[in-house]
Amino acid sequence: MPRLILLNKPFGTICQFSPSPPHATLAQWVPVAGVYPAGRLDTDSEGLLLLTDHGPLQHVIAHPRAKSPKAYWAQVEGTPSAEQLDALRAGVDLGDFVTAPAQARLIDTPDGLWERVPPVRHRLSVPTAWLEIVISEGKNRQVRRMTASVGLPTLRLVRAAIGPLRLDGLLPGAWREAGPEALPPAWRQAWLQPAADRQRPSMPRAQDGWRRRGKA
Repeated sequence: MPRLILLNKPFGTICQFSPSPPHATLAQWVPVAGVYPAGRLDTDSEGLLLLTDHGPLQHVIAHPRAKSPKAYWAQVEGTPSAEQLDALRAGVDLGDFVTAPAQARLIDTPDGLWERVPPVRHRLSVPTAWLEIVISEGKNRQVRRMTASVGLPTLRLVRAAIGPLRLDGLLPGAWREAGPEALPPAWRQAWLQPAADRQRPSMPRAQDGWRRRGKA
């Protein structure tokens, strides 16, 4: 039976299992053989990362054409205006591409949010705010670039959900498993492929290669 693991990736952890001193790696948190990330998350971002030992499931979760919605909590510098939120929703021209329409709203500090280690450094004279941003893309550092482009630099970024799967109280470094009943139809179909049709998940390349670029 395939395995699908939900990990709350801590700040500073690299999305690979092979050693990379002085950084922590996934091996420190998930002592499970044969699983690999389905998608990426920047070293300096936190939150939900999915891992699986099943190639078709990894493919359907991570492939750009799948357009699985991903929800992020972004602590930004400044007080977001209606115009800035509208710009995020409409799509932002980042120079090399224009982002697809997104959901963006001002929220209170998320319930159950943990203290980051190390703490976020920000200017005491400048207010901060939390946004929830939902995108269906996953280009390199996309959420950070989006907020910066509208004048709201991101100080802290936490991925809260991928598709229907959410952190739901997972603390940094903790993980749990999900079964097919929790998955949308396309993911469930990939999960249920016969064992003979399974492909091994693709192994991430070295940290400085293109496969190593984190998302958001």
